[in-house]
Amino acid sequence: MELRDIEIFLTLAEELHFGRTAERLHVTPSRVSHVIKKQERRIGTALFERTSRTVRLTPAGDRLYQSLRPAYQQMTDAIEEASAAVRDASGTLTLGTIGIQGWMVNHIIDQFRTRCPAVDLRHRDLNTVDPLTPLRAGEVDVAHVWLPVREPDITVGRITHTSQIVVAMAADHPYAGRDSIGLEDFGDLTFVAHESPIPASMEETFQPFRTPSGRLVPRGPVVATWDDELKAVTGGHAVITAAAEAVGFYSRPGLVWMPVRDATRCQWAFVWRAADQNPLIRAFAAAADDAADALADRPA
Repeated sequence: MELRDIEIFLTLAEELHFGRTAERLHVTPSRVSHVIKKQERRIGTALFERTSRTVRLTPAGDRLYQSLRPAYQQMTDAIEEASAAVRDASGTLTLGTIGIQGWMVNHIIDQFRTRCPAVDLRHRDLNTVDPLTPLRAGEVDVAHVWLPVREPDITVGRITHTSQIVVAMAADHPYAGRDSIGLEDFGDLTFVAHESPIPASMEETFQPFRTPSGRLVPRGPVVATWDDELKAVTGGHAVITAAAEAVGFYSRPGLVWMPVRDATRCQWAFVWRAADQNPLIRAFAAAADDAADALADRPA
C-alpha cells in the first residue's frame, strides 16, 4: 500500500465523508473511492459501511486504522526529519535542459528551490544533437531529456510530460502545403545526420531509421547544433523533427512546421549518472516525483 493510499484511508476513517476527505487532500471523490475499493480488494473485506447518508468503519476497518495510524505518523515524522535535513543542505547543483523544455519544468525547479533555499541551482542549456555528453562529463548533475534513455550508466526519473512531434521544412518544400505528415512519408524526405554519438534509441524518437513499411529514411547534412539544424532546413537541404513546444519559439521566415499525425508522443524525464551519490540529485528527483504525484491527484 502506497503512502498516499494510506493517507487517503486514514483521512476517510477520520472524516467519514468522501467529499470532505477529497477536499482535505485536494483530490477528487472518485479518487478516494477508487483507492478504498482497491484496498478492500487487496485485504479481502470491506473497510467501510456505506449508505446514501452515512459512512462508517467496519470492525476490520477500525482494526486497520488503529494499526496504521501510529505507523503512518512514524513514517511522516521520519520524512519530515529527512526533509528538514534537505532544507538545510547547501552546495551547487547544475541542471541541464533543452530549449523551451526548460520552461515546461519550471514548477519543479521552483519547488526544489523552495525546499532547498541554500542550494545554488545553476541552469544551462543542452545541445539537442548531443544531450548526454555534458551529463557524463560532469558538466551537469541532472539533465532533462527525451526518452527512451537505455544507457546502463544513467538513471531515469519519472516522466514529467509528453510532447507531440512536429516536422519542420522549408516553405518551398514540395510537402510544405500539407496540413500534416505521416511516418511513411519520412521515406520521401531527407533528415539531418548527427555529428555526435547520440544513442540510436533516442534518435529514433524523432527521426526513425525506417518507415512503418520498412523503407529507409534518408539522412543528409551532418549537424552539430540546433542552429545547424534550423539552417539546414531553411536552406532546403533537409527537414527536422522536434517537440511541438518548439514551434512558437523557433518560427522564422522560410520555415514551416506541421504535425506528424501518427507519431507517438515524445516523453520527457530527468536523468542523472547512476554512480553519482550527490544527495542534492536525490532531493531534486524527489521534487520531480512529488510534482508528478500532485499532477496525478489533481481533479480533472
